[in-house]
Amino acid sequence: MRHASFIARTVLVKNGGVDEAMALLNNVMSRDGFFEQFRRTRFYEKPFEMRRRVNYTKCRAIYNEEMSRRLAFLMRTNRTDPYPGSS
Repeated sequence: MRHASFIARTVLVKNGGVDEAMALLNNVMSRDGFFEQFRRTRFYEKPFEMRRRVNYTKCRAIYNEEMSRRLAFLMRTNRTDPYPGSS
């Protein structure tokens, strides 16, 4: 069971700027996935929709991991020269 991680967050209101504090709190809560969880549990989710969502998130995580691995390989600086003696 995942506990709500936004409970321990504190947002300071400076000079009566409640709107800025609310915007900051909304950003924090959306990054933590609170709104997504709230929207998902608001209505009943059919089992095939749940399977589709879970499989999509798994595939997206695998894709992101593979792309980050490829980018890290391309961006590394300690590569040996593939064409020695050509320059």
